[in-house]
Amino acid sequence: MDKEKTSLQNINAEKNNNPFEEIVTIVENAKDRAYRKVNEELILMYQEIGKYISKKTEEASYGSGFVDNVAEFFSTNYPELKGFNRRGLYRMKQFYELYKDDEKVSPLVTQLSWTNHLKIMSASKSQEERRFYIELAVKERYSKRELERQMDSGYYERFMLSNGNMLPAIQKAKQETHNLFLDKYVLEFLDAPKGGNERDFQKSILENLKNFVLEIGKDFSFIGNEYRVQVGNHDYYIDLLFYHRGLSCLVAFELKIGEFKPEYIGKMNLYLEALDREVKKQTENPSVGVILCASKDDEVVEFALSRSLSQTMVSEYTLKLIDKNLLQKKLKEYTEIAEEKVEANEEK
Repeated sequence: MDKEKTSLQNINAEKNNNPFEEIVTIVENAKDRAYRKVNEELILMYQEIGKYISKKTEEASYGSGFVDNVAEFFSTNYPELKGFNRRGLYRMKQFYELYKDDEKVSPLVTQLSWTNHLKIMSASKSQEERRFYIELAVKERYSKRELERQMDSGYYERFMLSNGNMLPAIQKAKQETHNLFLDKYVLEFLDAPKGGNERDFQKSILENLKNFVLEIGKDFSFIGNEYRVQVGNHDYYIDLLFYHRGLSCLVAFELKIGEFKPEYIGKMNLYLEALDREVKKQTENPSVGVILCASKDDEVVEFALSRSLSQTMVSEYTLKLIDKNLLQKKLKEYTEIAEEKVEANEEK
């Protein structure tokens, strides 16, 4: 670990000593701004074309064959232009109609690529889900592949189900951490051996750290594994330590290959107290803990968290993708229960 730190420091030192590094940064920033401007104009163009087609198809004089006529016109006169076939034109029309009256989404649409917009439009089942993925993709700056992975893994359903947990201590822990952590994480990219131990689990995460950060959120910056904290004459080692930019705090991850046990909370409290006393800076917020287990009983978690003063989340993980149909069914059930409770409260 010390060798890795020394090597990283040497690389950073070489960069800082390079007199032309600042010029490279200027060039990269300019390229990034140029790309974003081109993308913005492209999205606005598709939006305007969608608006034009939408308005024309509403007029009786043009009728339902208007899109076909437009597609044929471009095919005959501008064959070199891509995306102006019947399917592409309908997508532009759909794009305009979906977001024209959505005040939350309208300012964000130019910040995503057209490819990402197509994925969101085709794979989302509701305006709420589309809005969720647009906001998430903008915030996390997802590439096409990253967005596809999150949507295919049912990230929206998992996020909504996490916030649907009604147990008070769990809800309190989520609110204290701004609902950033999920009840269930999908780690299908890990090649952790069956019947392995926690060290194997940790090693597999480190080998797939980029994908792990994608799953937990890009605001996490990795600090180290087996991070040593000293309490009295004893050394303790935190499995994974991150810094979260949004929360402005250290985040300790403890990895467990079995079911959650109440005694894990006590150990995490010790780690967080040690971090806050010895590692946390004065300008940073209190440290947060995440206990990542193969399974958990929410009632046991609720009891274990009720007397804990530390901000600790207990989450499950799975090593395979979850059937999205099952997630959607479960989310529907949670929504119906929540609506029934609201109606019952209104009647009182």
